[in-house]
Amino acid sequence: MQLRYAMTGLVVALALAGCQRTAYDYSSNASAGPAPLTAQPVPSVQGGQLPPPTGSSQFPAAPTTTAPMPGAQPGAMAANALDITKESMVGSWRVNGSCDMFLTLTNLGSGSRGGTRGCVGELTAMGSWEVAGKQVLLKDRSGNQLGSVYKTADNRFEGQTSTGQSISLSR
Repeated sequence: MQLRYAMTGLVVALALAGCQRTAYDYSSNASAGPAPLTAQPVPSVQGGQLPPPTGSSQFPAAPTTTAPMPGAQPGAMAANALDITKESMVGSWRVNGSCDMFLTLTNLGSGSRGGTRGCVGELTAMGSWEVAGKQVLLKDRSGNQLGSVYKTADNRFEGQTSTGQSISLSR
C-alpha cells in the first residue's frame, strides 16, 4: 500500500515540475512595447441651415385603398363568408394546389408579414396580409392590395387577385 502512495506522489511531483508560469513579466524588457500614436489634426466643424426639401419625397406613395377588386362580386362572397380571426390564418397554406403561402403574426406596416414560395403572377410580390371584416387582404411590401380571399369552409378560402386571377387557399 505504501508503494502506491509513493508512486502517486512521484507522478504528482513530476506533473508539477513540468508546469511553469506563463504570465507576462512586466518588469523585464518594459521598453519593448509599441510606440504611442501621434495625434492627428481635426478639421473645423461648420454649422448652418439646410435648404428646404424640393421635388419628390424620398418616401413611397401611400398604399392604395382596399376597395373591392375590379370584376369581383364582394357582396356575394361576403354574404356567404364565414367569420375569421387573424390567429386562425397563421401558418402554411396551399395556393391553387400548386404553390405555398406562409402567414405570420410579425408586424409589417399596417399588416402582418407573409410570403409565397413557388407561385407565379402577382402573388410572387406578396409581402404582407391583414384581416378586414370577413376577408383576408393580400398585399405587396409597399402596402398595395394584390388580392383578397373569403373563408368558405374550415381550412378553405376563395377569392381573386386584383387582375381577376382566382385564388384558393387550403390546408
